[in-house]
Amino acid sequence: MADKKKRRRAYSDSEDASQPFKHLLKSDDQILQILKSFSSTSSSSTSKPLTLADLSLSSTCREVSDLSLSSVQSAIESLVLQLTHQILSGQGFSFTVPSRSSSNQLYVPEVDRIVLKDKCTIRPFAHISSVRKTTITARILSLIHQLCLKNIHVTKRDLFYTDVKLFQDQLQSDAVLDDVSCMLGCTRSSLNVIAAEKGVVVGRLIFSDNGDMIDCTKMGMGGKAIPPNIDRVGDMQSDALFVLLVEKDAAYIRLAEDRFYNRFPCIIVTAKGQPDVATRLFLKKMKTELKLPVLALVDSDPYGLKILSVYGCGSKNMSYDSANLTTPDIKWLGIRPSDLDKYNIPEQCRLPMTEQDIKTGKDLLEEEFVKKNPGWVEELNLMVKTKQKAEIQALSSFGFQYLSEVYLPLKLQQQDWL
Repeated sequence: MADKKKRRRAYSDSEDASQPFKHLLKSDDQILQILKSFSSTSSSSTSKPLTLADLSLSSTCREVSDLSLSSVQSAIESLVLQLTHQILSGQGFSFTVPSRSSSNQLYVPEVDRIVLKDKCTIRPFAHISSVRKTTITARILSLIHQLCLKNIHVTKRDLFYTDVKLFQDQLQSDAVLDDVSCMLGCTRSSLNVIAAEKGVVVGRLIFSDNGDMIDCTKMGMGGKAIPPNIDRVGDMQSDALFVLLVEKDAAYIRLAEDRFYNRFPCIIVTAKGQPDVATRLFLKKMKTELKLPVLALVDSDPYGLKILSVYGCGSKNMSYDSANLTTPDIKWLGIRPSDLDKYNIPEQCRLPMTEQDIKTGKDLLEEEFVKKNPGWVEELNLMVKTKQKAEIQALSSFGFQYLSEVYLPLKLQQQDWL
């Protein structure tokens, strides 16, 4: 405690407490040169990304792919034909469903993502424990077949409201929707079922949305809503040097209003918390087509790192589609546990971690995708040891624009990311 007081006295004597570390900033032109060098190095890699087919894995893994509506329709009709043969032969009917449990998932370090192994479970109609879920599965397949015939998109909420009494809870219809994707071997977007718009993008990006050209520098501070169906997005153009992935809507609004993307050419994206499928697909498309590095700004807590890992390595819930939904090599820019002391974040802006927070942090330390990155391990160990967390907004204690005027420019200048 005495050391902390000494540090604070020395700090307050040596520089302006309202804008700490501002004097360390180089000119914008100098920082831009650093960014240009980093961006060109990131985009110069010509090596083809590894796929599961390139690896000799001990376990067989299941991956899905984009299918046309006619292919999805044919797959459903073939499945129904198989069920009909089962019934006519006196076997009753049951679905063979790929297991999406944790025990059937595998982290593959060579491709840096979570994938689904090939274990399946049987979902019989003539069993009291599975009759309802089997009925829901059949109903979802019927609804998807209708969408194929009509060539229209609906939201997951629309799907739920077609049979509320059967589904009871949208979580149940959503879960079976993922099961159906696995069964048919297609991405969820191939089913023409989309989530409501959630993510937004602003900054140095032009793209076509269903034929309309969108300039994301002219969308105001609210930005452009990320289209829920990625197949209508194309013709991406950008003079950005990097993509800035932001966890929280509040930080996004601050950066958008300050036109941070004009000072340091970038594209700013947020899913406003937990990553949704549309934002993950959009980020992947930007990374693939524009070949830009992605820097992530998340809260300094276990959940910030979990959100970052979903974008980078995939979620366990949708591990069957991780090849399409993950953006490898995302850099953890901030806010990191080591930043709390490094940037003299005041004690009143640091929050004590709950027992659940600490457990989540320790659980993350056991994950293979965390162990692969020594920097992540070091930061997580520091977080668990100090039992302190902080949100991005903690930087506002030095001024509402400290994030865009000092913290981020200094991070970029020092290339301080993991």
